[in-house]
Amino acid sequence: MTTHEHEIVGSIKLANNSGKLLNSDAKGWSRFPFHEANLRGKWGRNKRWDYWAILAGDLVISGVYANVDYLGMADVWWCDLTTSANGGRALALPGGGGLKLPTISGQYPLSVQRKNFQLEMHDDALGNTTINATWVERNGVSASLDAVMTLPANHESLNVVIPWSDKRFQFTTKHQARPSQGTLRIGEVTREFGGGNAWGVVDIGRGRWPYRTNWNWGGGAGVTAQGDTIGIQIGGKWTAGTGFTENGILVNGRLHKIGNELNWQYDWAQPRQPWKVSDPGGQLDIELVPTYDKHSKTSLGILRMETHQVFGQWNGRFVDDDGQVHAIEGFQGFAEESRSRW
Repeated sequence: MTTHEHEIVGSIKLANNSGKLLNSDAKGWSRFPFHEANLRGKWGRNKRWDYWAILAGDLVISGVYANVDYLGMADVWWCDLTTSANGGRALALPGGGGLKLPTISGQYPLSVQRKNFQLEMHDDALGNTTINATWVERNGVSASLDAVMTLPANHESLNVVIPWSDKRFQFTTKHQARPSQGTLRIGEVTREFGGGNAWGVVDIGRGRWPYRTNWNWGGGAGVTAQGDTIGIQIGGKWTAGTGFTENGILVNGRLHKIGNELNWQYDWAQPRQPWKVSDPGGQLDIELVPTYDKHSKTSLGILRMETHQVFGQWNGRFVDDDGQVHAIEGFQGFAEESRSRW
């Protein structure tokens, strides 16, 4: 292994019995989501979300179902990376808006219904995630999404607790390279995706955050010339100094954990320029060449967020735990920096 971090191999509670402080035994990472986010109290600091995305060639689709105490958020977004045409719909619900998320992801369906917007996500007994949504676009056109992100047998994920302190901590689950298929309809236009060229991404977060936070996140997937399926999961900034990272690469569903903080090189003011990410230990050296920048900015009282999330192709190399070198060539992917006061 190429990490010093403690590996957790069985079910464990994230917080102590009161639900207010970090359970010290919960510090660590795992290949499957073993943590139960038994958070209680501390209103205003709790952040819970399920985010998903589908990378399907020139089409990207994403969505979120979240409760960050001050606000409930749900949305669906899509973009044609070739033409930059994009759309979707978003809800912002004060005080959480009644959006509830389970202590263990997948325990029950996530569902919200409002005028001109309906979204439901649920996992079956095998962990496959089904997404159904209907909404009305800004121009009044009706739209819908029906998608499935398959979870292959024994397909691992990156799960880690980031401990800023006993009172501030985050459990994150990151899935990459999940085969996906489905249909997106915008008015009279129907786009089907799948066939080995669509990859699901899942980001599940449960924790208690500081008010000000910056983070990097990146991911993507593809198949090498040798036929190996690679999933990229990388992050930074928010994990620095904690002794834990959210960095790792999947090779045919097996996670190769990277314990080092990665070097990120990019320009916030010019996000369409290349994003370079490397491991000081030499295990990873990749570059994303963006074709689209999703720039979002939210300012609602004490909650402020700004994000550049760029989409494009990853190129570079990765050395797995067995010393095998994998060439990453033209893999679909994304990278982002988010700056938050929440």
